[in-house]
Amino acid sequence: MDDQTRIEIEAAAFRRLRKHLMEDRADVQNIDLMNLGGFCRNCLSRWYMEAANEKGIEMGKEEAREIYYGMPYSEWRSQFQTEAGADKQADFAKAFKENVTDKE
Repeated sequence: MDDQTRIEIEAAAFRRLRKHLMEDRADVQNIDLMNLGGFCRNCLSRWYMEAANEKGIEMGKEEAREIYYGMPYSEWRSQFQTEAGADKQADFAKAFKENVTDKE
């Protein structure tokens, strides 16, 4: 497989993952994704931002989130995010420390 085809396939897979998380399974909470998988929608938006920055495209966290979520993040939270119990929040703190904190 040539590089351009690989890039196109990878991009299509990313778009499908985004659709799945944003449209098909908007009910799945970010905290559950992070606690179980070590990443969430915010991680995907951060990775998008980092890739843009590596290409010399200035992009901040909020801009990347709006691109990824298709709306301001605050709007997404108000529409889809539910309150997490103390047990989930404790698991999240551990997962965030293990998967995100050292990478920022």
